[in-house]
Amino acid sequence: MRRLPGDGWLALLGGGEFSFGDTLIADRAWLERAPEGPIGFVPTASGSDDYGRHLAAYFAETFERQVETVPIYRARDARRVKNLERIDRCGTIYLGGGVTDELLDVLGESPALERIAAKLGAGGMVVAIAAAAQAVGRVARSLQAGAAIPGLGWLPEGVVEPNFDPGHDRRLRRLMESPGVSLGLGLAAGSALMLGPEESAELIGSGFLLNDADGDLQIASAHYEVNEAARDPEPD
Repeated sequence: MRRLPGDGWLALLGGGEFSFGDTLIADRAWLERAPEGPIGFVPTASGSDDYGRHLAAYFAETFERQVETVPIYRARDARRVKNLERIDRCGTIYLGGGVTDELLDVLGESPALERIAAKLGAGGMVVAIAAAAQAVGRVARSLQAGAAIPGLGWLPEGVVEPNFDPGHDRRLRRLMESPGVSLGLGLAAGSALMLGPEESAELIGSGFLLNDADGDLQIASAHYEVNEAARDPEPD
């Protein structure tokens, strides 16, 4: 699955409640590749103040990692110099879950988004969970409009459906019908796809792939090379 070029890592998390340990394995995996220093948490998709506080406690208690909230809730917050400085001093940015529309409306084409995307080019890491993971695709599913809307485009030909259940794949197939989309990824809760430099990829947990809106789901398993999966449904 092709992503924005660069020396950094993009970690897509399928969802799950960190407070119940749902994301523990996935979090441990991406943290192994994350730069040292604070993790910048962006709560835009949820609009919640409590989210950042609870997430910070989780990472401190479980991994001894510091989380700094970057308070971007409105479009003007994404232009504030103080928030841009917060982003710059964090080697890892964590885009929290919530509503995809909110994330795209607030961050789209903003200075904050430019600084976050630059992490991927400069050897940093961006983590996106649930609604935020869907937002990075070519298109995303709008809860408000009930149709596909432009995503951030960090996956130029790809789309992501988080909290994915293979028995209910209609939403992923509908995203696959969008122009320019050639690969769909369904990520189960608790799973993570990590996309690194030079098209390297690692899947933690389980995921499902579609090459066509009417095609068969391909099953991927832990540590399965996703770029190979797009060409051959059978793991090595």
